[in-house]
Amino acid sequence: MATPAEQVDASSLDVWTDVEAERVGTAATVVTFVRTAIAVVLAGVAAREDSLPLLVASLGVYWVGDMLDGAVARVLGCETRIGAALDILCDRFCAAAFYVGLMWLDPDLAPAVLVYLAEFMVVDCFLSLAFLAWPIRSPNYFYVVDRPLWLWNWSKPGKAVNSSLFAVLLLVTGWVAVGVAIASALLLLKCLSLARLMRLGLPIPAR
Repeated sequence: MATPAEQVDASSLDVWTDVEAERVGTAATVVTFVRTAIAVVLAGVAAREDSLPLLVASLGVYWVGDMLDGAVARVLGCETRIGAALDILCDRFCAAAFYVGLMWLDPDLAPAVLVYLAEFMVVDCFLSLAFLAWPIRSPNYFYVVDRPLWLWNWSKPGKAVNSSLFAVLLLVTGWVAVGVAIASALLLLKCLSLARLMRLGLPIPAR
């Protein structure tokens, strides 16, 4: 029986990594580093100045920059596994800076924020980096390995729910109980995803 990877047609071959193209210095990684630096600095200044507008600006730079580096990588043909891994880690840095700043401005939001950070910084980070066990360029192409996991985590709706819904709800409403409920639901989804990934098994490279 063919594996999921073997069932992909020739039109999808651009999902596979090109070992010779792997490098840190690409236009996309430059965008990743720049947007991360700007977002983190804005979050730090926002906390120092007790400024919610600056903190929202930090979040905006993080989100827009995250879309931009991916677009640059695809348009310029410089998608690499190194770039994808750096993007995943920089996303966590940006998110941590924003949410720590949010707790600084409104400590009452801490329960919801801490549950979300456990989900995003730990479980989701492990899930997102798991793509490195297969020869694909990034988690965006995980559908060639397991489509349900991709739909839940790295499809456009999956990404939007994980990264946008929680932040927007807290900023607009400030409802801690609802925030805890949403963060807990996301954590449950990620734990279920992790259980499915473990059943799938992580390939171990040959010696």
